[in-house]
Amino acid sequence: MNYGTLYGIGVGPGDPELLTLKAVRVLGDVDRIFAAASSKNTYSVSYDIVRPHLKDDVVVETLSFPMTKDKDTLADAWTKNAEQVLAAMKRGENVAFLTLGDPLTYSTFGYLLKTLRKLNSDVPVEIIPGITSYNAAAAASETILVEAEESLTVVSGALGGDRVRRAAHNSDTLVVLKAYRHFGDITKALEEENMLKNAVLVSRCSMEGEQVVRDLTPEMAPKYFSLVLSPGRENA
Repeated sequence: MNYGTLYGIGVGPGDPELLTLKAVRVLGDVDRIFAAASSKNTYSVSYDIVRPHLKDDVVVETLSFPMTKDKDTLADAWTKNAEQVLAAMKRGENVAFLTLGDPLTYSTFGYLLKTLRKLNSDVPVEIIPGITSYNAAAAASETILVEAEESLTVVSGALGGDRVRRAAHNSDTLVVLKAYRHFGDITKALEEENMLKNAVLVSRCSMEGEQVVRDLTPEMAPKYFSLVLSPGRENA
C-alpha cells in the first residue's frame, strides 16, 4: 500500500510570519490539514495561524480532544484520532497535523505520533520543528536566557510551583510554561528560590494583545497563553 506522509508541523507561537520556510512550503502542498480542538468546540488557534499559507482546496478537519485527566477517555480519543489520520494516509493523501510552538515540546503531536506508531509502525512521518513560545517570549522581552556555561530548564506550571521549586536548585534560568492558572503559587516558588526579581511574564506572545510584564506579584491574573522567564538568581 502506498501511504501518504504525515507531517507534524510546528506553527510557532502565534504570528503567521514565524513559521519556517519548510513549514510554509509543506502546508501549501498537503492534501489535508488536521488541527486539534477542544471537545467543547471546533476552534483551532493553530489553524488560524496557518490559514494565510494554505491552498484554497485543502481539506481541513479538527480532531477533538477531551479536557480530562481520565486515562481511558484520553486513550480512546487518541486512538480514534490516530485512526482518522491513518485512514487519510491509506488513501495516499499527504496530511499535516498542526501544533502550536514545536511538535515535540509539550505538544499534542507527541501523543498522536505514539498512538499512530502502535497502529502502524511503518507509515512515513516527517516532523518540522517550530519556534517555541519561550524563544519568542525571550525575543519580545529582550531576555537573555543563557550564556557561557549556564543551564536552562523548561518546566510546566500547570499544577503549580512544585516543579519550579525542584528545578531551581539545578538551573541558572527557568522557563515556566502554562503559568496562568496557578500563577500565585508559581511566583511564590520563584521568590522562595530567589528567582523572582528578574522574572518576566509574557502573555499572548506574538499574538494580538501581547503583554510583557515585570515586577511580578502573586495577585496578578495572567491570560491563558502565559509563561514566565526567570533568568538567574537575585544574588547572582
